[in-house]
Amino acid sequence: MEALSPPRMLLSLFSIAVLLSTIAQSASAANSAHNTFLHCLVNYSEPSHPITSAIFTPNNASFSSVLDAYVRNLRFNTSTTRKPFLIITALHVSHIQASIICAQKYNLQMKIRSGGHDYEGVSYVAEVPFFILDMFNLRTIEVDIDTETAWVQAGAMLGEVYYRIGEKSKIHGFPAGVCPTVGVGGHISGGGYGNMMRKYGLSVDNVVDAQMVDVEGRLLDRKSMGEDLFWAITGGGGSSFGVVLAYKIKLVRVPEVVTVFRVERTVEQNATDVVYNWQHVAPTIDNDLFIRLILDVVNSTQNGKKTVRASFVALFLGDSKSLVSLLNEKFPQLGLKQSDCIETSWLRSVLFWTNINITTPVEVLLDRQPQSRVNYLKRKSDYVQKPISKEGFEGLWKKMIELEYTLFQFNPYGGRMAEIPSTSTPFPHRAGNLWKVQYQANWNQAGKEVADHYINLTRVLHKYMTPFVSKNPREAFYNYKDLDLGINHNGKNSYAEGKVYGVEYFKDNFDRLVEIKTKWALLRLLQIFCSAIRLLHGDAWFSAAAAAALLPARSC
Repeated sequence: MEALSPPRMLLSLFSIAVLLSTIAQSASAANSAHNTFLHCLVNYSEPSHPITSAIFTPNNASFSSVLDAYVRNLRFNTSTTRKPFLIITALHVSHIQASIICAQKYNLQMKIRSGGHDYEGVSYVAEVPFFILDMFNLRTIEVDIDTETAWVQAGAMLGEVYYRIGEKSKIHGFPAGVCPTVGVGGHISGGGYGNMMRKYGLSVDNVVDAQMVDVEGRLLDRKSMGEDLFWAITGGGGSSFGVVLAYKIKLVRVPEVVTVFRVERTVEQNATDVVYNWQHVAPTIDNDLFIRLILDVVNSTQNGKKTVRASFVALFLGDSKSLVSLLNEKFPQLGLKQSDCIETSWLRSVLFWTNINITTPVEVLLDRQPQSRVNYLKRKSDYVQKPISKEGFEGLWKKMIELEYTLFQFNPYGGRMAEIPSTSTPFPHRAGNLWKVQYQANWNQAGKEVADHYINLTRVLHKYMTPFVSKNPREAFYNYKDLDLGINHNGKNSYAEGKVYGVEYFKDNFDRLVEIKTKWALLRLLQIFCSAIRLLHGDAWFSAAAAAALLPARSC
């Protein structure tokens, strides 16, 4: 028999190790019981931080309340929804490490939940048996005003972050979402945006470091994980690469006085002309001003008829007098008056934007449960890159009235968003976009037929918007996850399935994300191979083989 050359021998042994590992994992998954998994968790967690108090099984009286506490879409909390066989409410980093190691050992699917706001419930539902790693206990926030930074753990809510910043400074904030109960982990790992993005960019544009537990259970920071992996978890979805424990964020300066307003106009009140001009003004006006446009269907002043209402909701990083002067010059069609404006602090502006009375004590931001009722919902997204004609808007009004139970949010881009390169983070939707579209349907009645009806309304409206939005690809926002775009079943066609929606979320950055994921997967396989060789031949042989360059010692 022909002797194998060292490279061919390496490849052959590598293939055998991978095959044996795959067989072992499959057999383990098939034969292991959940109690064996529990023993694994206990064995791999630190005795000084027992994991047992963080484990909830269906036999535990608190299981349902723990599961339901962070379900933000009732579509995924029905009697037929598959439930996790276990929830780990991690109290320490060792609990994350044990969860990762044991999930691999027994080939179990792990879902990571920080705030539960994933629109498709992906952080707490699955098609196969699974467990949840719930991060809500890991919510430490350490604000350092001297360096204008903060370390924020993934289980913290945005409202908690804003409150802790406000405790230390009246002139600092952070550009992130306007919903205070959104979890930091999912928000930042998917990009994260808010009403200061035209001034300061996305949340991920203001992240300077991170702590992540990788597939090996190692706790890494930016330096030890390397720039590729750090890039991937700042907008490419952290759970694809490990479990993000915390982000170090860069605080931004805000004035002591900011101004907010909400002005509404119906079609009968010349909304078409105002909206038409909004699209030309909102992406180009002063970066200190963000004007969101909300479109919904309401009762008309004409009995028995419906009409479209346009609501203009704004944050201005300055005083009301300056704002009124600016809009009278740049956007006179809105007709903003001083009486429409409310001057407040940046921290209290968060209350205004989430429809909480602005005089409410700011401690309400520490409430981890939403102020409004949790409903059934469906969301979709788009990007508009060319202005829409008045005729186009008039046609849209007719379609909205026909469908009735849908609404739009238009979020203007431009400003800093147009200055940051599209490759700076995995989030690619930068220069060239006028505004982002969010499609919404909300309902409060249970049942599949009801859900299918409302979901279909968003699909019909999404299809109607095709001529007005981006093309090749039709872009979408990753934080507005939408399984209509595609699902990856992680089989042999994983890349092809993932690319269908991956290019819509990430455009050309999708391939870089795949390369990074592949690199880390290959390193993992190489480590399995090295472990197998060391086990078969012993440390002495292993060291000699590495010295003779028969083994990739640095990677092993």
